[in-house]
Amino acid sequence: MIMKKFVLFVFLIMSAISGMQLKADDVTFKASAPPSVAMGSQFRVEFVVNVLNGTEFRLPPSLIENFEKLTGPIPATSSSMSFINGKSSSSVSTTYTCIMMPKKEGTFELEPATIKIGNSEYKSNQLTIKVLPQDPASQAQQGGGAQEHQATASNVSAENIFIRMIVSDRSVYEQEGFLVTFKLYSIPNVVSIDNAKFPEFEGFLAQDVELNDRQLVLENYNGRNYQTLLLKQTVLYPQRSGKIEIGKGMVRAILRVRSQSRSRSFFESIFDYQDVAKELFSQPVTIDVKPLPSGKPASFSGAVGNYTMSSEINKAELKANEAITIKLAIKGIGNIKLLKNPEVKFPNDFEVYDPKVDNNNIHISAAGASGTKTIEYMAIPRYAGDFEIPDINFSYFDTKAGTYKTLSTNPFKLHVEKGEEGLNAPVVSNFSNRENVKFLGKDIHYIKVGNVRFVSNKEIFFGSFLYIMAYLMITVLFIVFFIIYRKQVKENSNIALVRTKKANKTAVKRLKQAEKLLKENKEEAFYEEILRALWGYLSDKFNLPQSELTKENVAAELTRYGVDETLSGEFMEIINTCEFARYAPIRTSGAMDKLFAETIDAIGKMESTIKK
Repeated sequence: MIMKKFVLFVFLIMSAISGMQLKADDVTFKASAPPSVAMGSQFRVEFVVNVLNGTEFRLPPSLIENFEKLTGPIPATSSSMSFINGKSSSSVSTTYTCIMMPKKEGTFELEPATIKIGNSEYKSNQLTIKVLPQDPASQAQQGGGAQEHQATASNVSAENIFIRMIVSDRSVYEQEGFLVTFKLYSIPNVVSIDNAKFPEFEGFLAQDVELNDRQLVLENYNGRNYQTLLLKQTVLYPQRSGKIEIGKGMVRAILRVRSQSRSRSFFESIFDYQDVAKELFSQPVTIDVKPLPSGKPASFSGAVGNYTMSSEINKAELKANEAITIKLAIKGIGNIKLLKNPEVKFPNDFEVYDPKVDNNNIHISAAGASGTKTIEYMAIPRYAGDFEIPDINFSYFDTKAGTYKTLSTNPFKLHVEKGEEGLNAPVVSNFSNRENVKFLGKDIHYIKVGNVRFVSNKEIFFGSFLYIMAYLMITVLFIVFFIIYRKQVKENSNIALVRTKKANKTAVKRLKQAEKLLKENKEEAFYEEILRALWGYLSDKFNLPQSELTKENVAAELTRYGVDETLSGEFMEIINTCEFARYAPIRTSGAMDKLFAETIDAIGKMESTIKK
């Protein structure tokens, strides 16, 4: 017992010393309060500092001015000590608590609280508190209403609990992002939420907003105060113009309500509650998607939003066979993750490599996708000379201005000297028209000098037997070529037939990109690429525009072409998996490998089934 008291005494001494020895950068002083409260309700405001010896604590003046202080500030200290792997660590804190009540409605910005530690003064973070009007039901209770306003198993109505699909903008352009929010509104106590099912967002590309630290927030809606909870937030990018409907969402809420409304004793009422399950549905919403206006610049490739672009090159003077790197940084807000790489036109004598793209600095928030997309282009000049890389253009549609805008870099001038090969590395002049002259390295030789021996040939080829046979052979080959070519031209004139024949080849190209994303473990991009490959394949195979493709008409086309139900089910299952993964990602690489193999197998079976 004495030993325990001694350890506790040493711990308190160490805690006090550590609090006094904190440096300025180590001091944290945080304020917290509910983001919204209702008139007539009490709420708690807390200020926490990680020291024990703070003095001269002062509340924000606007807190005292706009709210009635019922109690506080009441200080409370706490300390803890832990031993991990033989190392000890300790922490201390002081919490100042106030119980407040609002005086009037409105939104109030509170200044930081202040506290003095040693000879230095520290400030907390600022707070914003929104005061809502008092709920009519609460007013009735305070006025001596005859019945207690409390939800029971029999009176939980659609007015007491529901979910809303809130759309930030119902009239947008193609590829213009907008926010869709699913929010729960409830007056009864919600125990849990499960079995959530949200729309598949057909016709859109969806990027989910990560919801951290979700908590109940009081909100006034249609004159009532509800506890609200964010269920899902998604930024959508429409892929076609026209009227597109977003289907309804559904969740199941478990509510804790009174089992009956009659008056009972206090001790009996403790057990007078039960859990009730209720399925809640949001209403569908129709989005009016406007087509992008005409007059698109040549360098426009679907970028919509507001962007800036910067560029840099690692060196302007180098030797042959040394690499140069041009880095483009496109920064802004919009469909930035979907941007295509701007084209960089390197000289013909440069060996060009695939660009390296970095999307790690792009963040999805309620304001949309924003950040910086970095693209690195690498090329190697093989010959010495002076070269110029023309300006790089990037065009986008500015939704606020309603016009197309083009961003351009300055041209890059390069001076390339001979490499390590010395005299063997040729020099290429900077011709004004490089298309007229192509340097082929050692294919161009010096004129041979020295003794020249001429060979005389007295035979006359014209009119000979070989001449006649060659003439006849050319004529026959021409006739055969004409017949084959005319048949091919006739087939190529049938655009639908050409698309059908090339469907598999086009899908294979898209799947190669998906395989690359699979190896890089880029899950979201992988599922999007698989989805593009499947929709593109079905569009080409059945000669249907992608904007008109739905699961229903695809199923009908598969049946019309005699595809069995098993194969049709495989295609539908792959599509559902990809679409589901956009808002509920499958976090295992094995699932991605399996889906990739299933996609290749399904397309192969389709090619064997439908032969055109």
